[in-house]
Amino acid sequence: MSNEKILAVDDEQPILELLRYNLEKDGFRVMTAGNGEDAVRVARNETPDLILLDLMLPGMSGLDVCRKLKENHSTADIPVIMVTAKTEDSDVVLGLELGADDYVTKPFSPKVVLARVRTVLRRRNRKPVDTEGDRVELHGVSIDPVRHEITSDGEPLVLSVTEFQILEYLARNPGRVFSRTQIISSVKGSSYPVTERSIDVQILSIRKKLGPKADIIETVRGIGYRMKDSE
Repeated sequence: MSNEKILAVDDEQPILELLRYNLEKDGFRVMTAGNGEDAVRVARNETPDLILLDLMLPGMSGLDVCRKLKENHSTADIPVIMVTAKTEDSDVVLGLELGADDYVTKPFSPKVVLARVRTVLRRRNRKPVDTEGDRVELHGVSIDPVRHEITSDGEPLVLSVTEFQILEYLARNPGRVFSRTQIISSVKGSSYPVTERSIDVQILSIRKKLGPKADIIETVRGIGYRMKDSE
């Protein structure tokens, strides 16, 4: 049973009660907030292990809450899963670029929320693998940044420098969704003149070279890409 603390933020009490019931049933300790101001206060005072954050809040929006949390050193490392009924992909993209870890859309299945919570917490708690220079091994793909070599089930793959950087970036953060802008910034820098469309082309090329393992890079429609999480 888990004993980690979850802060659920939503202005609809029935949704908070639904989240509380299912999270507590799964062993989590649950705190709630009905608006953005309370969410920021509770996060700073209680330091939850994860925040489920509705984007459509009265007053301070969920995006503003996310921004404030990520700008404060005491709360910047708390994982955030956005909960949104909005259909505009731009809101989710902005949330991810502000530092949110994942998202679920309303209406949601409690089982889906629990699965996302467990995945994000597992990713946060496992031994970090994102130290530059360390070998990454996932889904039978081995990435050695020192030798600049990639193998798939022991067979070498030939990738361009940019393709190598993109695959390594995704592999070091399995399960996490990244927008195209985030991917561009991570491998080339925020001011690099690369279009989002070029990332799609690079991903297409990487998948082709991965062959039967092409599906380990998942497309999140309207948002971006992620590396399939380890089983």
